[in-house]
Amino acid sequence: MKSLKTATSPFADLFLWSTFAVGLAMSAGGAEALLDGTAKTAATIAGGVVALIAGSRIAKKPKIKAFLGRPGTLWFLFLFNGGTAAALYFTMDGAKGIIGAACMGLVSLGAAGGLLTSHRHRAARATESA
Repeated sequence: MKSLKTATSPFADLFLWSTFAVGLAMSAGGAEALLDGTAKTAATIAGGVVALIAGSRIAKKPKIKAFLGRPGTLWFLFLFNGGTAAALYFTMDGAKGIIGAACMGLVSLGAAGGLLTSHRHRAARATESA
């Protein structure tokens, strides 16, 4: 039996994308509409964890991995998430603004790392072929 990481069936893809969407919806405010108090906090945190796990599984798929590795995609992620991090830091008060800015900043730094890595690989290939 294949694991979810290596499954290639349409049902596995549908399950991963559905799990990602539900986790994202719960962490983005869906838990607020359904629950109160401690249950709301737990559902929000659990939704974020579920979305993170499902998203990382989706990102390992070959087509998504190739798309995320393109320089244009990396530049978009770097600039958009960096700008969003700055906007969150200056427009939101308290811990939510700081946490949101930190998370978006991490995504932006990850994209910058991808840009640097791809630049080094291109430079190394150019040196080898010359």
